[in-house]
Amino acid sequence: MEFKHISIMAEECIEGLNIKEDGVYVDCTLGGGGHSSYILQKLSPKGRLIGIDQDIDAINAAKARLSQYENVTYVNDNFRNIKSILNNLGIEKVDGILADLGVSSYQLDNAERGFSYMNDAPLDMRMNREQKFSAYDVVNGYSADQLEKIIKNYGEEKFARRIAQFIVDRRANKKIESTLELVEIIKAAIPAKARREGPHPAKRTFQAIRIEVNGELEILNKFVEDGVDCLAEGGRMAIITFHSLEDRIIKVKFRELANPCTCPPDFPICQCGKKPLVKVITRKPIEPTEEEVERNPRSRSAKLRITERISTR
Repeated sequence: MEFKHISIMAEECIEGLNIKEDGVYVDCTLGGGGHSSYILQKLSPKGRLIGIDQDIDAINAAKARLSQYENVTYVNDNFRNIKSILNNLGIEKVDGILADLGVSSYQLDNAERGFSYMNDAPLDMRMNREQKFSAYDVVNGYSADQLEKIIKNYGEEKFARRIAQFIVDRRANKKIESTLELVEIIKAAIPAKARREGPHPAKRTFQAIRIEVNGELEILNKFVEDGVDCLAEGGRMAIITFHSLEDRIIKVKFRELANPCTCPPDFPICQCGKKPLVKVITRKPIEPTEEEVERNPRSRSAKLRITERISTR
């Protein structure tokens, strides 16, 4: 299957990164190389792009798409390791970092990957196919309480308890092995009226399980801290999120790094000595235009936040 992914808010990302033609940039979620192609168009041969992805299919697809460029370094790893990745490459500081936290269209549409609630496939959802832990382990191994917690917290699903209990009851007779088996269980757990309203009834639960399998939220705070630490003065970090949990984490972390002072508000002079590391460029997140949403409905929930490293001297 061809690796296709429509780059979301590409122009807004490139403008937000404020690219220098001889700079060093990191695309932390390389995917099919869409955003990276836009970055490379702005770089001179003296500039450099580091493309990171934990999915080897994405790396191979990007290599083919970006084959005309010689100033790209490909890294098959998780962006959570950005500090060690750059250290291993002998790079101390970079001029920009981009992360698109969405699941690629290739991963969603490739049925065998098990991300989609629309196609029948083994329960998988691993972004890194070398990883052993999968959706099968979550669905068949977690207790009802554990399932409820992740479905409620990561999926923001109000019927989390019923869904969790229905899963546990069904697997008591037979292990749940496929995506459509799980969809049937979720549909049975959600009242008919609720199923007729809003998004697909399995959307929130599948999102929650995917987040759990790939540890998507737990890595974000450290990634932002490490990424900012890797930015040169004036360097920018641009992050695209796709649901409120991710966006909240990024918003709060950017705010903390921009205003790290822990002194009581009534202190006339800061005593803690903590200095701002960044200034927030986007007070409110940038969202896709109506035209983009019409062209690419999967962009509907996307939000882009940008921050810039400032001097601490």
